[in-house]
Amino acid sequence: MTELSTIAFMAGSARRRFVFRHLQLLFPLSQPLYEAAAILALCPLLLSAAIWNGYPLIFYDTGAYMLQSFGDKFVPERSPVFSLFIFFAGGGKSLWLVAIAETAVAAFVLVETARAVAPRVALPAVFVIGAALTILTALPWYAGQIEPDIFTPVLILVLYLLAFHVERLGWWRSALLIAIAALCTAVHPSHLGLAAGLVIVLVVFWLFAVWRGSWPAPNLPLPISAVCLGLCLIWSANYHFTRHIFVSRAGPVFMFARMLQDGVVQKVLDETCPSADLMLCRYRKVLPHRADKWLWGPGTPFVKLHRFLGTEKESTRIVHEALTRYPLWNLELAARDAAQQFTLFYTGDQIEPQQWILFRDFLKFIPDQLPAYGAARQQKGKLHFGVINVLHVPIGFAVLAMLLGGAGWAFYNGDRRSAPLLGFILVALIGNAIVCGVFSNPHARYQSRLIWVPAYVLALLWLEKRALPGNGGITEEPSRGLAEA
Repeated sequence: MTELSTIAFMAGSARRRFVFRHLQLLFPLSQPLYEAAAILALCPLLLSAAIWNGYPLIFYDTGAYMLQSFGDKFVPERSPVFSLFIFFAGGGKSLWLVAIAETAVAAFVLVETARAVAPRVALPAVFVIGAALTILTALPWYAGQIEPDIFTPVLILVLYLLAFHVERLGWWRSALLIAIAALCTAVHPSHLGLAAGLVIVLVVFWLFAVWRGSWPAPNLPLPISAVCLGLCLIWSANYHFTRHIFVSRAGPVFMFARMLQDGVVQKVLDETCPSADLMLCRYRKVLPHRADKWLWGPGTPFVKLHRFLGTEKESTRIVHEALTRYPLWNLELAARDAAQQFTLFYTGDQIEPQQWILFRDFLKFIPDQLPAYGAARQQKGKLHFGVINVLHVPIGFAVLAMLLGGAGWAFYNGDRRSAPLLGFILVALIGNAIVCGVFSNPHARYQSRLIWVPAYVLALLWLEKRALPGNGGITEEPSRGLAEA
């Protein structure tokens, strides 16, 4: 009986390999038709959470973006570029159009990543991976949300593609990816910091590759150009709303709030008040101890001092004073917050009923969408993430462990195919944790929006390895070269 079971299992494995081989040969992504079909097939998967919800997922920040989009009023804490994206994507007619645009961009980048990283992986495999990510990670919860969070992972993948796979992409895909990277860089201030950090990493790796001679040197002009174009978009959008050119007027305030939560601000005020002539001296005994309560709570000193515009200069001054007085303590706190952010990635952070704050924005700017918004599961309190996170959180830790192990193993063995990719993704995850954890404060959504990326690239690399000659997979090259497609 045991021998028969073994024979049956081996026969089943052989049949699966046979089917896999022929599906790969029948639907190669190197063919433009199947490339387009893969993009179209991924879109409903990425929209699945919003479809199940009955309406695009909404975050608290969505109202501020709508105020800029449809009210033409500058909101310092929110990116005007994303507000303009909502406007030009057709958000005034339906926020579904915005969600569809987001998912189309994400699906295109997913497919181009597969074509470049794993050229033997075809449409059926990409669809299966997409379906698995839909169930096992938070990917669809960000792809279908009216927030710039889906553009964070897209930015990471696009910068990698522009640096290492231009020859596979061809000129028109590269041009489109440059435009996407610029948009992704500009839709949130944290993205600019992350993109700048990744460009610096690419420069360092280029120097290493030139020095060693055996590693692929990244293409630097394209990712640098994309980030610079994104910076120009930020300047232009800020000028459109304010007639001034700047990057952000909210950065020092968010940094101040994080330092307030860590206890640094109170120490500065205790040591400098009242001689420092700070507005906050009169409030130092009643300051909240949570960053979110300081920024968003009703009746706080922050509100009384006219929020972001009223506290920007004083926040900058206190942050500078804190860094000057306690450099080592701030370094310790920053490392702690970044480490916490790196391992904080449960799904559903603040995806909850929010009409108590957003009802007026919908009523004022897009009243025709108010019934659908109110009827969604989110607004009725029917979205529960406890069971989901029983699955998502351990999978996230397992993916991180595999990424760390895979990157270390690839560099140790000199694997020029996978080492730059896995190393780049790992650095991006660390960089995102530093930018968000240090310059804002740790929130699960900042890291959960990225945790699907290593899962995706690890799956692609595994399938590509199985498809290589000698691994029981496909021995034929795709029927058409990627650069020709």
